[in-house]
Amino acid sequence: MIKTKFLSNLLLSLVWIAITGTFTFENFIFGFAVSFFLLWITATDRRDNKYFNRIPKLISFVLFFLYELIKANIEVAYDVVTPKHYMKPGIVKIPLDARSDLEITLLANLISLTPGTLSLDVSDDRKVLYVHAMYVKDREGFVADIKNGFEKRLLEITR
Repeated sequence: MIKTKFLSNLLLSLVWIAITGTFTFENFIFGFAVSFFLLWITATDRRDNKYFNRIPKLISFVLFFLYELIKANIEVAYDVVTPKHYMKPGIVKIPLDARSDLEITLLANLISLTPGTLSLDVSDDRKVLYVHAMYVKDREGFVADIKNGFEKRLLEITR
């Protein structure tokens, strides 16, 4: 069901591009948004359909990740250019709600892509992720940020 809705959305986006005759990324995104809205209006089972719930969550997740990425880049860059170092490095044990290999891999990679953090290892029972962070002022706060930020939003998309 999700695949057919997504393919329909892509097809309608390509039809939009063909009709307008403008082959740009912005026009494709606009066509995708318009076709998503049209598919949502014509759907009879909007609440039960995972596609209409996942796309807004996916967009929200991408924006959240970009915000976190920019924030971490600024924090690391500021620490590099100032004479005083503000880092307090540490290895933090993060309990996981993610269970599948895909969820754990995505979470570990998203953490590693953010400057100042690096996923080190997953426990053998796959219940704990070990993360090295440059700025660990409060371990509980750091764990809460990962759990309520990356992991929570990632699980909303994958489940």
